[in-house]
Amino acid sequence: MRVLLTAAELASGIERLAAEVGRDARGTPLMVVGVLTGSIVIVADLIRRLDGPVSVSMAWASSYRGTATEPGSLELHLDLLPDLAGQDVLVVDDIFDTGRTMEAIVVALEERGAARVRSLVLLRKQGRGEVAMEPDFVGFEIPDVFVVGYGLDFDGTFRQLDHVAALDAADIAAARAAHSPSRSPDPPSCAP
Repeated sequence: MRVLLTAAELASGIERLAAEVGRDARGTPLMVVGVLTGSIVIVADLIRRLDGPVSVSMAWASSYRGTATEPGSLELHLDLLPDLAGQDVLVVDDIFDTGRTMEAIVVALEERGAARVRSLVLLRKQGRGEVAMEPDFVGFEIPDVFVVGYGLDFDGTFRQLDHVAALDAADIAAARAAHSPSRSPDPPSCAP
């Protein structure tokens, strides 16, 4: 694995994002809606840096399943959300790849009566967008590579890394082999 963003770079980026969100919110109550499961780390770090009244809820969305490295059909579940009528909402997701997930969630929350819906992503993958919308807040631009760490996973693993790393074809093959019931090689290591 190749480290794309260190823990220190991520912390600095979250500080910047929190300041941008704070200026935009201007002290009004904010409902932060994290997109499970990839956003759990950024949501936790972000809300601790926000001033003013903040509520938190979660939505579930998935387009990557198992060992897939390309998005498939989007599944969206919003049944964990409270009543959003009249609320200012900030949707937080780990990555903006094709943009289909964020677009679908923003539309769904607007349909539920949110007064205003803004979007924040930790990472925006260059050259992959398939929708007209752009996130309101972006932590980092990254190349078109498959990434893990800081909440992002490969088949449920690597979320706990304190940095973001790119998996190349050999890393992906090793990780797939590690998930095979017949063999358990050592996981790939991260190189700066």
